[in-house]
Amino acid sequence: MTIREEMEQREHQLLSPYAAFSDRSEGRDRDEPACDIRPVYQRDRDRILHSRAFRRLKNKTQVFLTPKGDHYRTRMSHTLEVSQNARTIAKALRLNEDLVEAVALGHDLGHAPFGHVGEYMLGSLCEGGFKHNEQSVRIVEKLEKHGKGLNLTKEVRDGILNHQMSSRPATLEGRIVRLSDKIAYINHDVDDAIRAGILSEEDIPAKFRDVLGNSVRMRLNTLIHNIVTNSIGKDDIHMSGEVEEAMKGLRQFMFEHLYHNPVAKGEEKKAKELLERLFYYYMRHQEQMPEQFTGMIAAGEKKDRVVCDYIAGMTDQYAIAKFNEYFVPAPWQT
Repeated sequence: MTIREEMEQREHQLLSPYAAFSDRSEGRDRDEPACDIRPVYQRDRDRILHSRAFRRLKNKTQVFLTPKGDHYRTRMSHTLEVSQNARTIAKALRLNEDLVEAVALGHDLGHAPFGHVGEYMLGSLCEGGFKHNEQSVRIVEKLEKHGKGLNLTKEVRDGILNHQMSSRPATLEGRIVRLSDKIAYINHDVDDAIRAGILSEEDIPAKFRDVLGNSVRMRLNTLIHNIVTNSIGKDDIHMSGEVEEAMKGLRQFMFEHLYHNPVAKGEEKKAKELLERLFYYYMRHQEQMPEQFTGMIAAGEKKDRVVCDYIAGMTDQYAIAKFNEYFVPAPWQT
């Protein structure tokens, strides 16, 4: 018996009957030999962690385009916080931590540069739109490894695709990530907004603080404990009605006072114009893209989709560098 098989047996001994067991996965699109050490979801997690798309997250905006300080979240630190929240919940509920971690690490791979403004801009330019969850799946299925993709299991791809609140993942592990994503960004965005001087703790309505707590630490503690308490022994992931309504209310408050705040979003118009200029440049000069992308167009992929693939994969810094290369005279570049 291999180490992997022993680990799969232990899952059946230790995990909840509602867990997604590694040896019951629906598998991959392309069959491949099993690893002798790692079950399938652990293997998927490792593939995501070692991917180029994952490494690029460290230089992609979360909320603040030009933060003045080293402690503001990036898309990478957001992803790690989602992963940690989700693993804590999964461990307490005896669900599959490897699956949770794989989904969490992969859920935002498809985000464009400059945060959600990049997603909205590409969505307006690309026929058929652009959504970061769908792009995340496109990355792991097609774009990574020079067009071969990562060949992840169906359960991991389902969790990545359906991590938004309007969707419902097939596994409990995916549903944990779906909630952990919201818990993470609501709380760390409050923390960053306070750091930036845009909000203070006292600005948060008392009706939300009374339920969730008066600090980021207390709110995280309340939300995670509430999910665990209300989900033990159940074939779904739940929050209590009171806590869920308070979380939704705090999220709406953040949209009104941070996500649409002119101080936090003051540079977004420039980012939109930068991405638009890059998009139309590559539509006219596809030869300036790497061979992988020009090859996709030659193979019949729609040009606007491939251009969006290329731009969406850029970090903030790389997009700025390419804009300067194409549109700013060399003597003016700094």
